[in-house]
Amino acid sequence: MTIGLISRAAVSSCALCTASLLALSPAAATAGTRAGPAPAPGSGARAAAGPRAAAAPDSLLYRSGTQVRPRAGAPEVPEPSARSWLVADADSGEVLAAHDAHRRLPPASTLKTLFALTVLPVLPAGIRHTVSEEELTGIGPGSSRVGVAEDLTYRISDLWNGVFLSSGNDAVHVLAALNGGWEVTAERMQDKAHALGAHDTRVKSPDGYDAPGQVSSAFDLAVFGRAGLHRPDFVRYCSREEAMFPGRDGGSYGIRNTNRLLTGSDGVERYPGIVGIKNGYTSSAGNTLVAAARRDGRTLVVTVLNPRWGGGHAVYEEARTLLDWGFDASGRVDAVGSLDALRVKPLPGSQAQPATAPDPAAVPAARGHGPERPVPWTVVGAALLGAMGVALFLRLRWGPVVPD
Repeated sequence: MTIGLISRAAVSSCALCTASLLALSPAAATAGTRAGPAPAPGSGARAAAGPRAAAAPDSLLYRSGTQVRPRAGAPEVPEPSARSWLVADADSGEVLAAHDAHRRLPPASTLKTLFALTVLPVLPAGIRHTVSEEELTGIGPGSSRVGVAEDLTYRISDLWNGVFLSSGNDAVHVLAALNGGWEVTAERMQDKAHALGAHDTRVKSPDGYDAPGQVSSAFDLAVFGRAGLHRPDFVRYCSREEAMFPGRDGGSYGIRNTNRLLTGSDGVERYPGIVGIKNGYTSSAGNTLVAAARRDGRTLVVTVLNPRWGGGHAVYEEARTLLDWGFDASGRVDAVGSLDALRVKPLPGSQAQPATAPDPAAVPAARGHGPERPVPWTVVGAALLGAMGVALFLRLRWGPVVPD
């Protein structure tokens, strides 16, 4: 009887402790968690999955169609034929208007902007390098070339002129070899894209040549172009209209920038205040362009991807229309997003705020950190103290247990 009474007392005490622990566990598990309501249908907010969710993406920029927030008296937004486009203030990072900003499309040679951001910092311009045959292997058929020749010595700056002016895939191959190789460069470009908050980009071929799975977006390419504007060497190359390139005979020959909005050639009028940045074309991507221009102390960056009609020069004329609208709309539209939205830290001089403290309604609850974290240990401690109290009571009531 005594043993049965003790057993029942012990079991009852354990049950009480267990029940208390189970009752408190949900509170402990949710301590430090900040939950918000689920995103409304069509709001553009996405569930947690990968880097985008962690950064609370701007919902308007993830919606399909044209996004603009005009104030009274704002000019009507253009309707380019491009599959995707974007206009942003390069200083603040504010996106003034966009159409399918995060739609993933082949970027063609506009991806060379990311290549330059990745490789420019590690290869001093004055270094001289003699090109080997191996460095010129693997260039895709039909690629644009500047005329890099094996066994010829070039300055790094010569090769960058070849990249920016002639969109030379041969120059990209040599610079990539000096950067650790083709695959290493692609990996570093991918890392750079993520660091800049450009999560739509998938790098397979650093020169922008069509490759399965290689994509970017109007948003990402604008991010790359804007980041380049913060580098004097990038601006120097992307805004250069003409340069001399070394030839086999010891002499040199002239090369001219293929960005017609910059040079004003082939029937395309030069855009006033144009800075550059990079154009491209492949059969899969169509015509693509990232351009920047300055006017009255303000710099805009635009991206135009794959105009569906108007011929090969439509990409320039549509960019012109978007730049004109952006300057005219200054102070008369509200931003629909920010190029800093997915960055942990904004670019120097940026006035836009990164999404380091996202709206709880835009992202799912995440496990908390901080002073509330010890709560589960409080529960465990309470349970242990309760068990010790029961043991002490039984010892005082029945005496020590003597083994048989």
